Order: sequence, then structure tokens, then C-alpha cells
Amino acid sequence: MTEQMENGRTALVLGATGGIGGAVARGLAARGWHVRALNRNADEAARLEPGFEWVQGDAMRAGDVLKAAEGAELIVHAVNPPGYRNWAQLVLPMLDSTIKAARAVGARIVLPGTVYNFGPDAFPEVNEDSPQRPRTRKGAIRVEMERRLKMAAESGTPVIILRAGDFFGPQAANNWFSQGLVTSGKPVGSISYPGKAGIGHQWAYLPDVAETMIRLIEKADALPTFAVYHMRGHWDGDGRQMTGAIERAIGHRVKVKAFPWWILPLAAPFVPLMRELSEMRYLWSVPLRMGNDKLLAVLGEEPHTPIDEAVRASLMAMGCLPAR
Repeated sequence: MTEQMENGRTALVLGATGGIGGAVARGLAARGWHVRALNRNADEAARLEPGFEWVQGDAMRAGDVLKAAEGAELIVHAVNPPGYRNWAQLVLPMLDSTIKAARAVGARIVLPGTVYNFGPDAFPEVNEDSPQRPRTRKGAIRVEMERRLKMAAESGTPVIILRAGDFFGPQAANNWFSQGLVTSGKPVGSISYPGKAGIGHQWAYLPDVAETMIRLIEKADALPTFAVYHMRGHWDGDGRQMTGAIERAIGHRVKVKAFPWWILPLAAPFVPLMRELSEMRYLWSVPLRMGNDKLLAVLGEEPHTPIDEAVRASLMAMGCLPAR
């Protein structure tokens, strides 16, 4: 803990046991931040990740968030309701708790954003100011989240939002790569691809997203009060780059099958995530490409792990490759 406190700065990370929250938390700790994390089972979380200050509490309780935020100058809001249950009903109140806490302690809010804000009318080339007219419930909630954050920024609470494509990478949860293309814990015998042939798709390697967010945090004082940026990530122009990287990682060709979209509505009543995945089908039917010109103007470069290295590390972490 001593090394984390060297720069005297404290960050509260909500969702530190998740993919992006955990990656950002570890990156901040490596930069000398004191990382505080809120968890409903703080003792167990501390056993798994002893480098953070774990605080017992629930991100769905405003009082817990406010108490955990005391002394923090940064709040990373990377949390979702457990198992995505009641996501539509809980996600906005959770964000409101973060906004209230940030306002009370004078902290900056950082949010990992998505492409869900945009509907097909904004495709194929999308920038930070493209019109946001989503066709899905999840997209509409994402737009509302950003609207509330913009209002908070206009009232004096600084905000950074980094939008990125579909996550993949070590410890990335609830994503297309590990729940659609391949299966965690099993050797890759085939690939189930959700997209149409020839349709481009944008991916974001989790460690690159986290590093980009941290670099923006390091330049926060020079950013606008409401700062929104897009990552380019990995652009798969025809749907074959990702499947090809998987085949190179495992060392041989495999059958690439069409993803069974028909099964999602059947599973949705029992697995909430299936409903969320089904709503996003349009993102696999038409190309959507977010440009990173604005990000490059601030950072000079975007952290970018070569796709073969990123895919191999992801498959290794998922247990799909034999350990070296």
C-alpha cells in the first residue's frame, strides 16, 4: 500500500473486480495512486487483490458510495448491477450516486463508454459529436447516462468519457469474444462469428482501453470539463481479422460458423445478458467505425497492442490455450 500512496492521490474505483474497472485500478496503482475500491464482500476481494484499500459497501447505495469517496479526487464508474439483473432499473440510480458523491468531495468522474449511443443513422464513420439516436433500450440508457454527466460537468464536476468498441482481453467479462466467438475454459474447436461476411467491426483490447483512460486522467487538468473521446482500437474491416488472429494463436484453421442468434430470445428470460446481446445485433449487420483523431490530438498516440499478441493473451487467460 505504501508504494501506491507515493503521489498522495486517491482514486475510488467502482467495479474494481470487473474487467475494465480492475484494469484501470491496477494501472492507477502502478502509477502511484492510492486505489480505494467498494465491494459487497470486501474481505474476499482483499484476499484476491491485496494491493487496494477495500471498503465494505454496495455501489447501489448512495450513502456507501459517498462514504467511500471521502478524500478521493477521482471516481472511476465502471460498475454494473450483479449479473446484469435489473440493469435498466438500476444503472441510472447507481450513476446518480456517483455524481452526488463526486460533487460532494470535488472529484472527477471517469466513465468507460460504448458505441451503443449511436443508431444506424450515424454509421459508418462516427465521431464524438455524431447524433445519438439509438434504437435499443440499452443505447437510450447510455445516452441518458452521458446527458446526466454533461449536466454534472456544467455544474462544475469534471468528467472524462472514453468510448470504445467491443471489449476483449484478460479478465474481460460479459463480452462477445469470450461468450460468442469462443468458449472460456475449452480448447478452440470452432469459432462462432456474429457478423455478416464482409461487414467491419470494431474491437477494443481491455489493457489498451485502461491505459488510454489513465493517460487521459494524467492530462485531466488540460482537458475540457466534459471531455469525450473515441478509441480506434482494432478495426476488423471484413470480419476475418479477428477470426484469423484466433486461428494463428491456436496454430491451425478451424471452422467459422454463424452465431446462432435464434437462441438468444429463448435464453433471455433466464439469462438477462442474453437480452442485452440480442439488442446489439444491428452492430454486427452494418459497419460502425469510431475515429480517434480527437484522442490523438490530446495524447499523440493511442495505446495499441498488436492483434495477434492481444488475442493470444486473451485466449491464454480464458484457458483456451495450454499454458507455456
